[in-house]
Amino acid sequence: MERPHDFTIHIPPQQKTDELETRRVLKSLTTTRAALAELKGVAATIPNEQILIETLSLQEAKDSSAIENIVTTHGELYRSDATRPKFTSAAAKEVHHYAKALRTAFQETKRTGVISTSLILNVQSIIEGNSAGIRKLPGTVLKNAGTGEVIYTPPQHPDEISRLLTDLQKFMHDEDNELDPLVKMALIHHHFESIHPFYDGNGRTGRIINILYLIKEELLDLPILYLSHYIIKNRTEYYRLLQDVRTTDNWESWILYMLEAVRQTSIDTVRTIKAVKQLMLLLKKRIRSEQSLIYSQDLMNNLFRHPYTKIDILMEELQVSRPTAMRYLNILVEMGILEKHRMGRTNYYLNVELFALLTRTD
Repeated sequence: MERPHDFTIHIPPQQKTDELETRRVLKSLTTTRAALAELKGVAATIPNEQILIETLSLQEAKDSSAIENIVTTHGELYRSDATRPKFTSAAAKEVHHYAKALRTAFQETKRTGVISTSLILNVQSIIEGNSAGIRKLPGTVLKNAGTGEVIYTPPQHPDEISRLLTDLQKFMHDEDNELDPLVKMALIHHHFESIHPFYDGNGRTGRIINILYLIKEELLDLPILYLSHYIIKNRTEYYRLLQDVRTTDNWESWILYMLEAVRQTSIDTVRTIKAVKQLMLLLKKRIRSEQSLIYSQDLMNNLFRHPYTKIDILMEELQVSRPTAMRYLNILVEMGILEKHRMGRTNYYLNVELFALLTRTD
């Protein structure tokens, strides 16, 4: 039998700051903030920020989509070209839509410093490729995937959904609230997922909001902290704790989960960025030493923005002719920096070591 939603959504939460920022939470905040600060600093050492935004946002898009059972391979993802557009699979198209929504929302948040309801609606619209907006018809419930049991019924009336989204926006921008921003991020994410305002795309939109909030609070300068990989590895706990707050008001465990997600993801991302930076320096030295006539910073940027590059992409970004682009790529293949792969009528050139860094699972 379907139950009414058993979690009354209060924004801001009725609990006082000291009830949310418990001793365990404050201890976790210390290590989490240190890890996040290191990530912010390391990211600033990459000379071209677009390299991180382009490559890491696709990784997040892949993982975030996988949580919603939209699964694609790294090869399909990087061989797709969202600018044409041309996609190797329907799942790769979905993932690229997510990455586009993330980059668009990041630029808007940096420009305005505001995470508005209209921005959230636009994020979901880009992800889903439609303008359905908030739910207007009743009947949405969340079920246990294994048993089919209704475990939560979110707000049903569109007026209530709109009001709750407005309240959430006010909470995000309430400068008088004394909660640590990372604790607020955990609350914002839970409340958004509990409002569940859309027919589809709620999880992916909610995970983008996490990133935007860290940008707004200046805890990060670039959208490069992606929690989806951590959530995938700890998916059962994620959904259990979401529901546990609704049924037992156990905010502490939920906040600790989110703080650990930020801490661990920061550490992993720092490691990836340092490895990418080291690889950039190594390949830069090799190309300048062995093939100085083809070396340029634009070439380096292309090789690291596109783990799979193509002749057309190289022509466009370096402003060179087709024969010149082919010559550059063939030289890099001979050097062992790239591998040539033919898919249908198109040749793709894989940056072997970069691809290995971005796709490792340890």
